This record gives sequence, structure tokens and C-alpha cells, in this order.
Amino acid sequence: MILDNVNSPSDLRKLGEEQLPDLCKEIREYIVECCSRNPGHLASSLGAVELITGLHYVFDTPDDKLVFDVGHQAYAHKILTGRKEAFRNNRKRGGLSGFPNRDESPYDAFGTGHASTSVSAALGLAEAARLSGKGNKVVAMIGDGAMTGGLALEGLNNAGESGDDILVVLNDNEMAIDGNKGALHTYLLKMTTDPAYNKLKTHVWDKLGAGKFRNWVQRAVRQAKSGLVNRSGGDLFEAFGFRYFGPIDGNDIHQVVNTLQRLKSIPGPKLLHAYTVKGKGYAPAEADPTTWHAPGVFDAGTGVRPAKEYKAARYQDVFGEVLCDLAAADPKVVGITPAMATGSGMSKFKELFPDRFYDVGIAEEHAATFAAGLAAGGLKPYCVIYSSFAQRAYDEIVHDVALQHLPVVFCFDRAGLVGEDGATHHGVFDLAAMRSIPNTVIAAPKDETEFKRMLWKGLEITEGPYIIRYPRGMGEGTSWKTDPVDTIDIGKCEKLMDGEEVAVLALGPVANRAFEAASRLKEESGKTPALYNVRFLKPLDPQMLSEISRFRQVITLEDGSLRGGLYSEVCEYAASNGLDVAVKGFGTPDRFIGQGTVDSQREECGLDAGSIFKTLDGLFKNN
Repeated sequence: MILDNVNSPSDLRKLGEEQLPDLCKEIREYIVECCSRNPGHLASSLGAVELITGLHYVFDTPDDKLVFDVGHQAYAHKILTGRKEAFRNNRKRGGLSGFPNRDESPYDAFGTGHASTSVSAALGLAEAARLSGKGNKVVAMIGDGAMTGGLALEGLNNAGESGDDILVVLNDNEMAIDGNKGALHTYLLKMTTDPAYNKLKTHVWDKLGAGKFRNWVQRAVRQAKSGLVNRSGGDLFEAFGFRYFGPIDGNDIHQVVNTLQRLKSIPGPKLLHAYTVKGKGYAPAEADPTTWHAPGVFDAGTGVRPAKEYKAARYQDVFGEVLCDLAAADPKVVGITPAMATGSGMSKFKELFPDRFYDVGIAEEHAATFAAGLAAGGLKPYCVIYSSFAQRAYDEIVHDVALQHLPVVFCFDRAGLVGEDGATHHGVFDLAAMRSIPNTVIAAPKDETEFKRMLWKGLEITEGPYIIRYPRGMGEGTSWKTDPVDTIDIGKCEKLMDGEEVAVLALGPVANRAFEAASRLKEESGKTPALYNVRFLKPLDPQMLSEISRFRQVITLEDGSLRGGLYSEVCEYAASNGLDVAVKGFGTPDRFIGQGTVDSQREECGLDAGSIFKTLDGLFKNN
């Protein structure tokens, strides 16, 4: 096994190029083996093996900097950079992060997890190298989906103008643009990357000077080159100031290495367009790359995936089904997602209401303002965004929705702790971030039935934003499909348990774990706290707030940041009204929570039923 002797890029660079195809095959097999037992992002990483291997083979990493976009395609990178054995514990608590992480390895030049950041980060690294005189190379590897993000285009615009020595590798795995084939294309590709050709080209441009004649000649050359070489989109990148090369077969290691070696000596901003196959080398993943993007546990030999049994409906599926009911009841209802249609449960809506379904791509900011425009035009938009990605749309929610009182329903999926994806994907900052925005309602259902009722309430709102946040995964097993569709009054809490001495204010599904803990305490000690299902962070129920003054201790529970959320709100109320009550909060602390299971993360934050019980038991015993 070649891979057994490759523990760093320096080991890789000792290999002959003829050994690289076998090495890439072994890397793929290792990724499949590990991911079959310990689930992760499979198909994207399989498709990027040759590109990553070629980049480490040609460039002098870690001195040369390699920046990934999103980072879920970087498994080969981790395996080749001294983390081969540790990769078996990828995404586990205390193990490797599922994404590049600067704290994990010097080969991770920039941490990633969200889309469209690579070009901007790589430009910063390239400019730092120029100013410090280091002269190291910088490469950004971006997937075509991430190119729809505004940040990627902003980075391209600045990088092209800067003239810095940066290479952007466009890993095009969706085949959205057909590539040129044949001997002429191969010849022209070799010609455009040939050092002698590029030296001559630079010399010619210098001789022409900077006047109108040079601009005219360059424009004519670009038009001719476009017609012969890159009718696949190169004009766009050359308009940004990049030299465009490709497309190449990104799964042909020899072509990858040969092209990168030629590009390495060409100065200035360059973009290499590489076609790859998502799921490459593993037949089930090639046949169905969407399912095999993150397939869960599977049999590596057969590709058989055990049937998933859900004890309750997933929140995303509740959203998808209720949205269809809303659209059937009101022709003004439209659904919007920034590239998360399947994950957000919108597949059925897309099928039933294609004219009212909008997937705007990885463009959260645009999604929010587009929704505002739809609302201004008299429609009723439901815009679903993962909570961690909604951070990107903060300005648009403030400026384009709230400031104009527009009735947009924002559904923040994956709110709270999300498990193995870790710190980059936890949706724990939305409560604190959105709470300060005027004209905003923030709702958090404790179960599927409340979620359904809150979604129906969206039809009644006349100004917004109206934000509903809900977690990843299964609900509580309520009979939500047959439960009535009566709506919940904005700002109205639910008292789940009457009690004495201690009041528990719980926001979202943590109310169910609090109820479990309080019931156990009552059974074991006879002590009962008052328990409130808060439902709305903004506005808080004034009746609930007026009642907490009679308790000596108030406990707040929220699956979000303690700083700025429910805990802060209750403390502010108590202080402003001179209440003689102690407030203790449980939520995510002022640090980033690492990857692991959701249960372990909840325990770490004191949000599991066992921890809540210990807290309550201690408070009553210390009375």
C-alpha cells in the first residue's frame, strides 16, 4: 500500500508521478472505509481526491497555502497531512473537525465551514505574503455551488484588480457547463499554460503600454481565445481580471499535476476550471451524489444503507408538509431556500408548487432581500435558512425587512446545537442577534404541534420579520398531523407546571427535558418548580414576567447563547423592575462548542434532562 508510507505532503512529493493514480485509488478506498463506519461528507470528498493530491504534490505546503471553500470536500487533504489515523475519529467528540481548522494543523491555512469564503481569505494570505516578502504561493479551491455566494464574487473582483499571485481552482462537480473536448482543446490548454508562451505574452503586453491600443488588442485576443478555448464560462472570470485556464479533467491526476506545474510559474490572478465527478470511484455515490453527500452508516462493500427509522417526525419534514398545506390554503404563499431544499424538507413543495418555489442558490443575503421584495409585492414569503447560515443575512433582515415592517416569515432550521458538524454549524447565535431588532417576533416551539401552529400564524402577520427557530432532527412524537390548526397568540407562554420557590423558564424543545426533570424531582422529593414553556423570546409574555417576582430563584433554559438571549432578557427585566430574585441561566456559554453528539453537547451546556434535574434538586436542597 502506497498510502501506508505517505504521512505528509513531503512523503507524497517523493513519489513518482506514475504512482499517483494508485495512491488516489487507495485514498478513496480509505475514505469509503472510514465513512462507512463513522459517517461524514462522502461524495464531495471522493470527487476531489485528484485535485487535492495534485495540489499537495505540486505546491510546497504548508509554506504554500491551500484554502478550501466550505471544507466538506477536504478529507483527502486531512489524510495526506499527517491525520490519517486520526481521521477514523473524524467529527467525533475530541476527534478531528469535519472541516479545515487552524487549531488542528499547520496545513489548514484557513478555517472553513460556510460557503464562498475561500477567495477572500486566499487573497488576504497572498497579500500578506507579498508585503512580508515571503513569496509563497496561495491556492483557493472552491466548488461551483459556492460561486453563487456574493462573497465569492466580491473576492474575485478584488483579487483580479489586486494583481496578487493567487490561483483559484474551480472544482466543478455539477457539470453545469459543458467542457471542450478533443485534440485542439488539449493543445490550446498546453499552449496557454506553457511558461515560454506566458513569458512572451507578458513581454508583448508590456511593449504595448497601457493605452487604448493595448486594451483593444487584449479585448480582441480574449474574444478569439473565448471562441476557441473557453466557451464554458471563462469570459466571466477574465472580466474579473483573472487568467482563465481549462476546463481540465479534475479526476485525471496526470492532467491535474501537469497543469498545476505549468500554472505555478505564471504570476498574477489565475483560475483553473476543473471538472470532477461527485462521488468519483464509488459506484453508489456516483449514481446518486445527493443521497451520498452525507449518507450515514453504510456497508462499504455493497453500498447498502440501513433503513432509518424515525420514532417521531423530523422538524424539517413537518415544515415541508405544513408549508404545502399553507400554500394550498393561500395562493399568496411562496417558499424560498438558499440551496437547502432537500435538507429543509421542501422537495414536496417544489413538486406541488413549482411556480411558488425559489431556490436562490448559496446566497442567504439575497434570499432575505428577495423575500422582502416578494412581501412588498403582496405575497406571503416563507424563507427557510439554516440558523448558522442566517447569520449572513443579518443586515438584510434589519434593513430590508424589519425597517420596512415587511411580513416575511423566516424559518431558522438547525437552530441550537447540531452535533457532529460542530462549531461552524451550531445555530446558537440567532436569539441574541435577532432579539435587538425592532419590529421582530422570535418564536421557538417546544414540539411539532406548536411548530405547526406557529407556521399557520405566519398567514396572519401583517409586519415582520416573524422568526421561527427549530432544531435539527426529530420532534417529540406529538400527533401534529391530526392536531388542530388553531394558532398561538404572539407573546403568549404556556405554563406546564405550577410550583413553588423555583421558576423554570424554558424556550424551545428544552421545555420537554425540563418537564421530564421536574416530574422526576416531584416524584422523588415532592418538590415542584413552576415550569413555563416560554414559546416567544420576543415579545416575552408580560403575565409570565409579572409572576416570577414571587419566586426566590429563576432558572432560564435555552438552546442558544446565554449572552443576549433569554437569560439576558430575564436579567434585564429583573434589574429594571427591582425584583429581589436570583436568576441562573443555562445555554451555550461564551465559547465555541466542539463537535460530538447532540446529547453530549447538551450535557456540556447543562441542557439535558439529567443536568436539569441536578440543578433543580440542588436548588431545593440548598433552600
